[in-house]
Amino acid sequence: MSKIDIRHPHSQPMAKARKSLEEVAAKLDERFDMQSRWEGDTLHFTRSGVDGHIALEKDALHVTAQLGFMLSMMKGQIEEQIRRVLDEKFA
Repeated sequence: MSKIDIRHPHSQPMAKARKSLEEVAAKLDERFDMQSRWEGDTLHFTRSGVDGHIALEKDALHVTAQLGFMLSMMKGQIEEQIRRVLDEKFA
């Protein structure tokens, strides 16, 4: 198994940052059949081969995920896509 661990700064108010994360989660849910749910200020997401969360902090997002065997081979590409989406939504 492989782990993703990304910290991404943001300067959005918490309510706006949460809404932006909800938009990202909706796209992931639709595109990759992800299941997501909020627990406090943490968005948990899961699907076959992936289990992770995004902690929404006052000035940063902390993305962590465990990738199963098959997705571990694509870790670099997955991290690149996560960073790209975070840059778009939270630049």
